[in-house]
Amino acid sequence: MPKRVHVPPLSPLQAGLRGRCPRCGRGSLFNGFLELHKQCDACGLDYSFADPADGPAFFVMCFACVPSVALALWLEAVYSLPYWAHLFTTLPFLLVTCVPPLRPLKGWFVARQYYYDAEEGRLALEDVRAKHQTT
Repeated sequence: MPKRVHVPPLSPLQAGLRGRCPRCGRGSLFNGFLELHKQCDACGLDYSFADPADGPAFFVMCFACVPSVALALWLEAVYSLPYWAHLFTTLPFLLVTCVPPLRPLKGWFVARQYYYDAEEGRLALEDVRAKHQTT
């Protein structure tokens, strides 16, 4: 894997939350709502290193969906709302608290992967053999 060119790093938080390239801060990170571009349109950084997987969705579920469901259960227990009333109270609250954070969180995860040179772990058998030969 070729080493990346040294560029002064931007804050992963700033670049990620704004959906900008983690290297230059000018190019867009996203092609649509959650789909990543193939590369930065400003500096040409290849985004193939980026794999946030289910991280953003997990954190949104933990910190937004759980309180939303708790609200729905509370409304049901206290007011015994009919199902149609939940459609106008709980569903909009669920959508407003769960969908908007996905994009900034995904951008932040990608920017942190770039900033820390995170990549998939591998075993290099040559390194293991060389280590055992010297000991």
